[in-house]
Amino acid sequence: MADDQSTDTMLPEEGDYELDREVMRPVLAALAAGDAAALTAAFEPLHAADIADLLEQVDDETRHALVRLYGREIDGEILSELKDSIREDVIAALEPQVLADAVRELETDDVVDLIEDLDEAQQDTILDALEASDRVAVEQSLSYPEYSAGRLMQRELVVAPEHWDVGQAIDHLRAQEDLPEQFYHMILVDPRMRPTGYVTLGRLLSAPRATRLADLAEESFRTIPVMQDEGEVAYAFNQYHLISAPVVDADDRLVGVITIDDAMAILDEEHEEDILRLAGVGEGSLSDGVFATTLRRVPWLAVNLVTAGLSALVISQFEETIAALVALAVLMPIVASMGGNAGTQSMTVTVRAIATKDLTSANLWRVIRREVLVGLHNGIVLALPLGLLVALIFGAPMLGAVIGAALVINLLVAAAGGMLVPVALEKLGVDPALASGVFVTTITDVVGFYAFLGLAGAMLL
Repeated sequence: MADDQSTDTMLPEEGDYELDREVMRPVLAALAAGDAAALTAAFEPLHAADIADLLEQVDDETRHALVRLYGREIDGEILSELKDSIREDVIAALEPQVLADAVRELETDDVVDLIEDLDEAQQDTILDALEASDRVAVEQSLSYPEYSAGRLMQRELVVAPEHWDVGQAIDHLRAQEDLPEQFYHMILVDPRMRPTGYVTLGRLLSAPRATRLADLAEESFRTIPVMQDEGEVAYAFNQYHLISAPVVDADDRLVGVITIDDAMAILDEEHEEDILRLAGVGEGSLSDGVFATTLRRVPWLAVNLVTAGLSALVISQFEETIAALVALAVLMPIVASMGGNAGTQSMTVTVRAIATKDLTSANLWRVIRREVLVGLHNGIVLALPLGLLVALIFGAPMLGAVIGAALVINLLVAAAGGMLVPVALEKLGVDPALASGVFVTTITDVVGFYAFLGLAGAMLL
């Protein structure tokens, strides 16, 4: 059998993976034996997200063997849970009929998410598997810009005329054979298909049949423009505690709906992206290869190398000062390091506040003033024990005073730079999460070295 042969060289050890042993033991045993029935039984109690996690965490060779052995059982829910880079690999390994059956189970928004990053040949394979109406809906969604509400929305809707009553709405729902798998609201529309409100299922089912739907409409109702950026969509859901929201075109006509699960997934992606960019590593996953990971990380390391040259240039201006007092070479990294940490603290708070729209022109200067005062207070609090310790160790009170003063200056500048750099980059249209770290670190290094060595040259020599 082909499946048996595919696992002859695949003998992974249970301890190779950071997965639950009770999960991995039967999976690896079935894989080693080439037993498709046993593998299906091992996966049976697992949620689709858990199976996706397993496929993401194992190495490429093991994953390919699992897909070959389990391929006919892989469904659309598992595919939708996979990270993009892994998903493309799994889709390429599936038989066309298996892939077709899998995508037919999905809502249109999940199909769009599934195929938007695939190559054209793979997209055509999936589109060909859809029913004509679903294919049209998916192609229309793909016509909208990437990262827009049009890409995020689903076309499966539950709609009722705004003049209906509860009885008519319930009878309508019961008569439908193809309702969305999950929905939270019945959207009310006027004769021109413009949404005017929505009613939660709870209020719909608990109200008397003669109650007008318009009388049950939620106050939280708001619409999402189809071209709105998905980050703005996620912010609106989080800010206004939405469960779902209708999507409208330029004429305010209803074209789709976005639900909270999709909005929160985008919010999680935005948070993850900010964290990765703050570290200068960009997007990616643990399954990415060495070459791809290197290409993502090396550009900002190269930029950092250039900016580090500025720090070296500052130090070179004080060669005679350092030669005259060797203790300076020992102590100067302390000032730069403390400034870098303080700058990172202020920068992280600022980048997050920009992303959540908590930092606005109305409170900008108040927050900057607060951060500067925090930097000043931190500098004083830390400078006193540091200066005293240096004075005792080196027997030089003035050296203690110099490093204390330099620390206060650098923490003050770090707090201000950590605020001002992200704000300036955001105003210039540059992602502050991506670029702030390099500039803030450069500022604190240059100021720290210059303040410490400059004061030392003026006060000690």
